[in-house]
Amino acid sequence: MIPQANPGASYRAHKAEIDEAIRRVTESGWYILGPEVEAFEAEFEAYVGVKHCVGVANGTDALRIAIQAAVSYRGAEGVTVSMSATATVAAIVEADWQPIMLDILPDEFTLDPSALEAALTAPGMFIIPVHLYGQPARMTEIMRLAEEREAVVIEDCAQAHGAIYQGKRAGSFGAAAAFSFYPTKNLGALGDGGAIVTNSEEIAERARLLRMYGWRERYISDIHGTNSRLDELQAAILRVKLRHLDEDNARRSRIAESYDNAFASLNLKLPPAGGVYHQYVIRHPKRDALRQQLTAKGVGTSILYPVPIHLQPAYADSPPLHLPVTEQFAHELLCLPIYPELTDGEVERVCEAVREAAKGLG
Repeated sequence: MIPQANPGASYRAHKAEIDEAIRRVTESGWYILGPEVEAFEAEFEAYVGVKHCVGVANGTDALRIAIQAAVSYRGAEGVTVSMSATATVAAIVEADWQPIMLDILPDEFTLDPSALEAALTAPGMFIIPVHLYGQPARMTEIMRLAEEREAVVIEDCAQAHGAIYQGKRAGSFGAAAAFSFYPTKNLGALGDGGAIVTNSEEIAERARLLRMYGWRERYISDIHGTNSRLDELQAAILRVKLRHLDEDNARRSRIAESYDNAFASLNLKLPPAGGVYHQYVIRHPKRDALRQQLTAKGVGTSILYPVPIHLQPAYADSPPLHLPVTEQFAHELLCLPIYPELTDGEVERVCEAVREAAKGLG
């Protein structure tokens, strides 16, 4: 079986460097918010092209703390998409704001600017564009609307490490951005991890307070904070992985190009070109049958995500919200294997399996 994701392969590809980084930390005696975290924060902020990076425990915390640090209006409404990981909306709710979920563009997986324009009804709202599957949202239009409507933009970059939109890295457009370093991400740790990036010294300082009990002085809380700290081991591992990120993303793009060429004549909806291909997502009206056939042929797949957030019990409205593009997309999407360590032979096996299965389904 070719797995749909394989974080273990990423470790093995960089094993010598990662093992040395782990040894360095374990022998140092410093395991939380130390020199490795500081070094990673400096390296990652430089990579994204912003002034500040604040490491935290995971991607959901990164988004929640970014909201708390960047949005000054209590009870503000956060506008985002329903087609995302549950964490996007969970972070809004955990930060004690009200989520407003919108539809996506039919062919781009990301926030529909026309829906956003209609939703921004009052000053003080905030917008969370999600760069889903590594495909950047339409940030030029989103930033223009945000400026016109006095809204704060906080990018969800959990799947977009290294993505570029009109010459700028994802994460460098809004007031702040949140990244996840979950092991399957393009930049993945060997456990949980996250980061907030921003050009605002004020937002960065508030995020640092929020990640550790609101302490400026140890054991004295100036504001109500929490415990969300990136540990030294994960920071050291991420420093290794960051050095290889552009190379790994280029390999993902080459795999995606092979898929595009192999599937061009099939009855499949292919993903848009560009981005960093955190996922390669095809669409087919008989998705479940296609998935069964691929499993039988030894090709692992995933459905990210099977139920849009606005239809999940924890977040569903009554009467239910209807987002037609999102709902159709969720019934048709299928994620194929795409990670840098796939061999050319494995890529060809996936191509052949998809060709055979799709042709059999008509």
